[in-house]
Amino acid sequence: MSVIELDDVRDKATAALTAVEGDGGASPVLLAVVREFASKAAKAVKLGGDREWEAIVEVEQAGDSAKAAAEADPGAAPATTASVQAAHLAICMLKAGSAQATG
Repeated sequence: MSVIELDDVRDKATAALTAVEGDGGASPVLLAVVREFASKAAKAVKLGGDREWEAIVEVEQAGDSAKAAAEADPGAAPATTASVQAAHLAICMLKAGSAQATG
């Protein structure tokens, strides 16, 4: 797995966080969940070696929660939800590609 791919996930999670922070209709719960997603993505970029796969799984789980929260938040703007979904898709694609490469 390349650092570039993890960087892309981190960048998309950070963009999602920025979107949520700027969305006056987004709930505090959505903000907290997306903040955790972005934090885990940033942490995953710093890890390497044996812990990298574990970090990716954690990022995916946080991304799953963020996606669910965004889709359930009636006050979130469509662009905010789309940004969270794009970050979630990035981690899912990275994990799927990593699983194929190692499996």
